[in-house]
Amino acid sequence: MGSTRLPGKVLRDLSGHPLIEVLLTRLARATRVDEIVLATSTDPRNDPLVDCVTALGYSCFRGSETDVLSRYLLAAEGAGADTVIRITGDCPLVDPAVVDLVVEAFLREGVEYCSNVATRSFPDGLDTEVFSLAALRRSAEETDADFDHEHVTPYLRTSGRFTTAEVVNPVDCSNLRLTVDETADLRVMQSVFAHFAPDIHFGWERVVALAEADPAMFAANANIPRNEGSQLTNGQKLWKRAKEIIPGGNMLLSKRSEMFLPDQWPSYFSRTKGCSVWDLDGTEYRDMSLMGVGTNTLGYSHPEVDAAVMTTVQAGNMSTLNCPEEVALAEKLIELHPWAEMVRLARSGGEANAIAVRIARAASGRDEIAICGYHGWHDWYLATNLGNERGLDGHLLPGLDPNGVPRALLGTVHPFEYNNLEQLKALVDQHPIGVIKMEVSRNAGPAPGFLEAIRALATEKGIVLVFDECTSGFRETYGGLHLKYGVEPDVAIFGKALGNGYGITAVIGRREVMDAAQTSFISSTFWTERIGPSAAVKTLEVMARVQSWDAITAIGHKVRAGWQATADAHGLEIGIAGLPSLSTYAFKAKTALEYKTLVTQEMLAKGWLASTNCYASMAHTDDVIADYFADLDGVFALIAECEHGDRKVADLLKGPVCHAGFKRLN
Repeated sequence: MGSTRLPGKVLRDLSGHPLIEVLLTRLARATRVDEIVLATSTDPRNDPLVDCVTALGYSCFRGSETDVLSRYLLAAEGAGADTVIRITGDCPLVDPAVVDLVVEAFLREGVEYCSNVATRSFPDGLDTEVFSLAALRRSAEETDADFDHEHVTPYLRTSGRFTTAEVVNPVDCSNLRLTVDETADLRVMQSVFAHFAPDIHFGWERVVALAEADPAMFAANANIPRNEGSQLTNGQKLWKRAKEIIPGGNMLLSKRSEMFLPDQWPSYFSRTKGCSVWDLDGTEYRDMSLMGVGTNTLGYSHPEVDAAVMTTVQAGNMSTLNCPEEVALAEKLIELHPWAEMVRLARSGGEANAIAVRIARAASGRDEIAICGYHGWHDWYLATNLGNERGLDGHLLPGLDPNGVPRALLGTVHPFEYNNLEQLKALVDQHPIGVIKMEVSRNAGPAPGFLEAIRALATEKGIVLVFDECTSGFRETYGGLHLKYGVEPDVAIFGKALGNGYGITAVIGRREVMDAAQTSFISSTFWTERIGPSAAVKTLEVMARVQSWDAITAIGHKVRAGWQATADAHGLEIGIAGLPSLSTYAFKAKTALEYKTLVTQEMLAKGWLASTNCYASMAHTDDVIADYFADLDGVFALIAECEHGDRKVADLLKGPVCHAGFKRLN
């Protein structure tokens, strides 16, 4: 019932009955079977399964969730069996004739193990394994490998310590998939049973004939590899399931598995601490990549921030009244930015950017915006690509298709290049620009006088200047990066690092601009929840004490120097960009994306979440950095061999190449 890829699959409807009932009804016709026992786990999720099977008159045994070998052994001993037949509960087309065939071969050959799976010749879903209780007991004693204990029979089949035999079908039908692991499998099975209804006892050869006559019926699951589940982690299984029910698989492009290591990335986490992340299988990885996409500058699960949040949770997160922490947070942000006088809070960067644009447009009385940088997913920003599909190519989202953005917004947003003052001036001369919205810095710092000239231009033309500091805030200063350059905007936006992993963003600004919010409608229920402001107030307190902005900047410089030194040592050319605490590097090679994928693949095997970037945190100690470069050195050595022609990177990759940017997921 706890299947990761298809929860509750054994009780899904099949021909008007639960799948497990159909399977058991068919299996009961096997003449060489004395007793059928359901061997499930003690997980409470299996209670409905046990109730169903017990009501059908079959015995049930409940054992370990993960040690399925021990579950089998105890179930067999409890039933007094001397011979065990293994049938998996997600194969409703199990054929009693095939079961009898394998049992007879087992008895005839006098072996300890016999199956029809050693040589793949039957359709996937007719797997039948027969073995002696004594052999099962020996395998449980001799192997302690988790894989063997999870999948029951690998040690029996492959250790060479048991006598074996096999049943091979004269015609290879192994390309046909008749098991149920995923939604696509279930759809195929439902179509097959609907075709033969009301008969549920049709033989497997008739299904093969149907597949030959109507291949379209079996197309949905035709490309799923056989026994794929045994090779996938729980996170990889869940990611496959997610892409079936969530457009794109998740809520953030930057966290898609395809952005890192398609088909191999662990995808989901169970817990975090410091710079460590544990996946759904309990494997620990140290994160030298995105650190929550730049949110956790103090490290994951910071004890003081988490304690403040837990206090809030225990006291209550929402009520009809307002939380006092939002006032405290607003006052603190104004204290850090004396030019600002008012604050609005939200919970995500996209929301904060939309709020800032609404306020700035209302204050200026003009609709058109000049933008530079990345500012989120809202219509106002993606409208940049309505007239020019390459409008955002220089702003982190190359090739982004603005489907769903009203065509009426065409011409309302105009991009300009960073450090290109003349381009911005031309836009202001040609269009009624009411808002200049830009990142203070991302991949490179401002040219001398660039920010100052923009400030002067905005003042001269009555344009509202908005600095988007969702990413850059609290990275190099205790507040906005603009404090470093001494240039004051009219509005600034903060997010990411503000709550150390908890959802909180802020829009701060001059009173004469922010007051325009009162002339528009900007309001949301969950902008008033208490966790975000509580986390932010405590995060700011901890930041001030440890001076985190200086620390993560120093860490970033160490990492950048390490990348360059490692590349130089192996004769590789790389380019490094970004703020020191948000650094990225790229190989200067035609196969740069393949090399990036190889770095992720090889470092994952060594226990790292690593790509070609590092978002620094206080948890990245010198020891962590030293360990990281000790392992990265070997990967760069591999890449050097590829560059010198001694190896081919394609031969080293175990799966597809990672995506370079926005790409539709199928």
